Amino acid sequence: MTRRLLLSYLALAILVLAGLEIPLGWIYARGEISRASQNVERDASMLAEVTEESIEKGDLKALPDVVGDYASRTGGRVVVTDKHGIVLADSRPGSRTGIDLSVQPDIARALLNQATTTTTTDTDGRDVLSATMPGSSGTTVRGALRLTYPMTEVTGRLNRIWGALALAGTCILAVVALVAFSLARWITRPLRTLEAATAQLAEGRLDNPPDTTTGPPELRRLAAAFTHTATRLQQLLETQQAFASEASHQLKTPLTALRLRLENFEPHLDPRAHGSLDEAIGEVERLNRMVHGLLNLARLENTATTPEPVDLDAVLAERAAMWEPLAAEQYVGLAVTGTTAGQVWAIPGALDHIIDNLVANALRVSPAGTTITLHRAPGAELHVIDQGPGMDETDRARAFDRFWRASDSHHDGTGLGLPIVRHLVKASGGDITLHTAAATGIDAAVRLRPAPDGRPRGRTTSRETVQATVSAW
Repeated sequence: MTRRLLLSYLALAILVLAGLEIPLGWIYARGEISRASQNVERDASMLAEVTEESIEKGDLKALPDVVGDYASRTGGRVVVTDKHGIVLADSRPGSRTGIDLSVQPDIARALLNQATTTTTTDTDGRDVLSATMPGSSGTTVRGALRLTYPMTEVTGRLNRIWGALALAGTCILAVVALVAFSLARWITRPLRTLEAATAQLAEGRLDNPPDTTTGPPELRRLAAAFTHTATRLQQLLETQQAFASEASHQLKTPLTALRLRLENFEPHLDPRAHGSLDEAIGEVERLNRMVHGLLNLARLENTATTPEPVDLDAVLAERAAMWEPLAAEQYVGLAVTGTTAGQVWAIPGALDHIIDNLVANALRVSPAGTTITLHRAPGAELHVIDQGPGMDETDRARAFDRFWRASDSHHDGTGLGLPIVRHLVKASGGDITLHTAAATGIDAAVRLRPAPDGRPRGRTTSRETVQATVSAW
């Protein structure tokens, strides 16, 4: 932003300078050319009177001296003709006389008693100021005089003034750049500290609050409001985290006591009520798992994590080895297929939980004699494919809603497993979708971001972890 502000200030300064200096230089150039033209015209008029007098007296020998003296003093060139346009004298060394110039426009006009002042190009290709005057007394024209003056001196003065204007403009731009840079730094300093504070807050902390003492008043107020908001958010997060950590301990006791009381009713109930009692105990157990799932989801949402490179192949092989015995107990096969995936980006521990939850869901709906396929597709994709009853499009669209369960579901899940999986996948920078498998069942497609090769993270797992995952979801 500092660079953009600096460029904006400089662009504005350049526009202002261009609007001032270009017209000023143009006016000065016109003035210089006008003054030079007037001087040449005045000198030409005076010389025309002198030469006209010599022609009238017939003293043609004096003409070369007159024009030569003037040319040596001023650097101009003087050409004198008679009333027929024949050259009588030329101040240029080595030039010839007797040449007929009557066909040239300025000479022809002068012979008609009309003066001409213009800018033209001489025979050497130089720009010159030219003034052609008639040598006349009243209406009698006895000759013509052309005075040409090189534009070198005028051009030199114009170049000097343009150079002075350019130098002045450069100095002004340098001063503007220095002031603009200081001003831009002063304006953007609160924004830089605010950006750093925002990055810290995104990681769940705010060690360095934004600067509220420098910069424009609006930005100081913005930084103060951000600090207040960030402090309030931290307090809310700390309160929620404290609730998530304490609620599990506080809720265990009444739920456990409720289950014990229900179980103590069993000897005193009529045998016909035992079925309802078992259902009530099952609902208490489901409520206990739901509470734990909610608390786990709250902890995940309140924990700021950064994805790290994880070896997908190693994690997949490890989780498949852990789940294979449990799947075999239900007469369900577990197969790992596809090419090597390599490193992917995932938050620490997320990939284990993603695979465990998807395999647990697939195992819950897989009939005996079927196979659960863990397929690695190109582009860091992992597919968990079962051969269960599957879901229609409406159910697949709502499968990631919290507490949602299919209307024809016959298991006691809490409806929190897939929302937790989606949160872990999103936090890792990936995406998850549910599709209908080729034959029957569900294809859960997890797309992650490929990561550079690196050392895989070490993990410690056990079969109890897998069984806890099945029971929790």
